[in-house]
Parts: sequence; structure tokens; C-alpha cells
Amino acid sequence: DERFYSHHGIDTPGLLRAAWGVVTRVDLGGSTIDQQLAKVLYTNDDAGFLSRVSQTAIALKLEAHYTKTAILSMYLDAVYYGHGYYGIAAASTGYFGVSVAQLTWPQAALLAGLPQAPSLLDPYRDLSLARQRQQYVLGRLVVTGALTSAQAQAAALAPLALRPQ
Repeated sequence: DERFYSHHGIDTPGLLRAAWGVVTRVDLGGSTIDQQLAKVLYTNDDAGFLSRVSQTAIALKLEAHYTKTAILSMYLDAVYYGHGYYGIAAASTGYFGVSVAQLTWPQAALLAGLPQAPSLLDPYRDLSLARQRQQYVLGRLVVTGALTSAQAQAAALAPLALRPQ
């Protein structure tokens, strides 16, 4: 959700992409972090049309009552990261044996990519696929200005230091 800090719970390009996905019957994404949080906390991960409308309404309410920092924190604490880890703290400790504050860019980028498909992208099950998603996240961090290209390239090549299973 690269426009998280500039939208108010609903992202118009994402909404249009999701509507086109309904027409073509291909899920193209489009949910904001706010909507994903509403889905996880309030609509039991249901992806039906009425649930999506409800998630949109809840996202607007979340935006009205919480800061962006609080919404992001709630999302990171609630989402599933695969391998039995719910929340960023559990994933950080479980995958890497470190606290969230001690994560490296390579580790943080890997974790940031997992919620899209946590079981499929589980680095213990398919490290190559998890690394591909990590590279996508690093690329998005370059686009948004959070990292330089050189920093992203270095992070993509750096070891992850995954804990043994």
C-alpha cells in the first residue's frame, strides 16, 4: 500500500483495479492496509462482495479514529506471516531470533512480503519464492524513496540469517 500515508482508508486506483478484477474475475488486489486490517479483525477473512463493502466502511471508521501509525501497528500485530506466526514480533523472533528493532533491511523486506501469501511464501518451505517477493518489496522501497537502488541491491544479496527449524 504505497499510498498508505496519502489516502484516507480507500485508495481510488486500488478501488478501480479491484472493480476491474470483479469484471474479469481475476483478483488484482486493491485493498488498503486499512481494509486488510478490517478484514483480519472484523470480517473473518471473508472475500465476498458484502464483506468487501463492510471492510471499506470499517476502513473509513479506522481512519477517523486512529492515526496512520496506530493503524499500521495494529495491522503488523494482527496479520499472519506464515509458519504459525501471527504479528510482526512473533515473525521476527520466529524466523530470525531477533526483536523487530533488530531486523535488518533484508529481513524486514522479507517479512513485509509474507502477508500477501504467507503459506506459499514461507521461507522454510520455498526460500527462492520468498526471496523473489523480498526483491519485489525492495524494489517498491526504492520507488517510494525509502531505499536507494544500491541499498536495495545490497539487501537482496545479503544473507537472511534464518533460524534453523
